[in-house]
Amino acid sequence: MTNEPMYTIEQSSRERAILVGIEQAGSKWSMESSLQELSRLADTAGADTVGITSQKLTSPNPRTFVGSGKATQLVNMAGELDADIIIFDDELTPSQQSNLEKLVGRDVKVIDRTALILDIFALHAKTREGRLQVQLAQNEYLYPRLRGMWAHLASNRMGGGVGSRFGEGESQLEVDRRMVRKRITSIRRELEHLSRIRGVQRESRYNSGIFKIALVGYTNAGKSSLLNRLTDSNVYADDKLFATLDSTTRKLILPEGREVTLSDTVGFIQKLPTTLVEAFKSTLDEITNSDLILHVVDASSDSYEQQVDAVNDVLGQIGAESIPKLTVFNKCDLLDSTAQQALAFRNSMSIQVSAVMGTGIDELITRIASAAAATDSNMHVLIPYSRGELVSLAHKRCRISNESHTELGTSLILRVPIGLEREFKPFLITS
Repeated sequence: MTNEPMYTIEQSSRERAILVGIEQAGSKWSMESSLQELSRLADTAGADTVGITSQKLTSPNPRTFVGSGKATQLVNMAGELDADIIIFDDELTPSQQSNLEKLVGRDVKVIDRTALILDIFALHAKTREGRLQVQLAQNEYLYPRLRGMWAHLASNRMGGGVGSRFGEGESQLEVDRRMVRKRITSIRRELEHLSRIRGVQRESRYNSGIFKIALVGYTNAGKSSLLNRLTDSNVYADDKLFATLDSTTRKLILPEGREVTLSDTVGFIQKLPTTLVEAFKSTLDEITNSDLILHVVDASSDSYEQQVDAVNDVLGQIGAESIPKLTVFNKCDLLDSTAQQALAFRNSMSIQVSAVMGTGIDELITRIASAAAATDSNMHVLIPYSRGELVSLAHKRCRISNESHTELGTSLILRVPIGLEREFKPFLITS
């Protein structure tokens, strides 16, 4: 099984895209900001936005998503602007997509936001697990659309490019539901195997007593840059949506010498496809199994409050809403002093940093150390000299407030991480 795109296009072959959205009452996001983000997503996937249109509706049209008049306007726009692709800001049903494709004709592709995000993930997934997770989400998205999709491919309407990097490059166009179900089962089986391996690694970290921190945030909030700054690493970071997808864990040595781990996870986004949340469950377990969440927020974004809500929604979906959380406003170097003061006033429990400039990092490390210490237990132990490895472990993983040597062994008064209590409990001094 490979993960090669179904078609190959040259990097210089930019497609021309029309973006379509509907404005509904009660939406958290303004239509303007949502379509601006969709334009950035299209750019990341390799398309230039040449036209944007929207419509106010109480609910999507069941036949064509937008009203019939707007659908006719779209057909005309596609011809006038020489568009290659029309991208809808919300998920289309299979019948809506099929009806729209018939209206616009064979030379213009019609995809939705979900397909666009899956397409970007297919481009950016690097590890075997990441690729499999994307393939699973793609196949589950395609399954209800098989009839229309394969007819679409049979007439060679996809033609490569944005929205067409689905599956593993099958050449036969007669792929049916049974084959896709088999593929989904196969991918899930391999992901379960990789998940068990990841679980063993997590269990090992838990048993070691290491305090585990997960970095979460909206895509492009600067999580990878912050990880690099905190741990002196060189994890890939770029000013692009979904620049990194694969989970990365690095070690941080706190000032008192204690080790903690930081795990960078996939960035979130509004309307994140549920198929992706499910497919990336193994990776997202890095969040649900953490002791502390660092919620990294792009302080320079005009939509940061909505982005925070979008991240919190996903944390709720995966059952991580009860884990202790520290909000970290990144990119504060892009704000003037007045804006920084206003941000601090509205978010008094948060911290402001700049991963690029290094400002606020010392305070962040202090806050991390305090959070790690808050989960520890006070213990007074007497370690026999024959168990010197436990003394070394105490120096490496615990906070020692007093150390002395007696005839029977080393006496330690220390704060012990919850995962290490059982190591020291046999040597506890109770009196």
